[in-house]
Amino acid sequence: MNLLIINGPNLNLLGRREQNIYGSEQFEDYYEKLKTLFPDVNFSYFQSNIEGELVDKIHEYGFSADGIIINAGAYTHTSVAIRDAIAGVTTPATEVHISNTLTREDFRHKSLIGPVCRGCIMGFGLDSYRLAVLSYLLT
Repeated sequence: MNLLIINGPNLNLLGRREQNIYGSEQFEDYYEKLKTLFPDVNFSYFQSNIEGELVDKIHEYGFSADGIIINAGAYTHTSVAIRDAIAGVTTPATEVHISNTLTREDFRHKSLIGPVCRGCIMGFGLDSYRLAVLSYLLT
C-alpha cells in the first residue's frame, strides 16, 4: 500500500508551537514511528506552507497512490484550490487534524476539504495519523 501524508502550513513547527494544543513531539519523529508501526506501507511525506505546492503534490500522487492523508492546517478552512485538487484526482483522501477543530474558534468549525474527502479524523493528537492509516488498511 502506498500512502502520501501531506501537512500544510505551520505544521513544520510541531513540537515547538502551541504545545498545549499540538503536543511536544515533532512530526518527523512521529513519522518514523508510523513507518515502524506499519512496515508494509510505503509512506511518502510532504509538508509545505505554500498552497500551490500542496496542490501540486496532490496532483502528483493523486492518480497513483492508494491514499492521501492530509492535514491542510489553516487551508482546511480557506482553500478552494486544495478542495478542487482533492476532488479532481482518483486517489481517496482522508482529512486529519491533531486537535478537535470543533472545540476551537468558530472559523475552524467549517472544512472546505471535508466534503471531498472519504472521512475526517480529528482530536486524537498525532495518533490521528495512525488512525487514518488504519482506516485504509481496514477497508
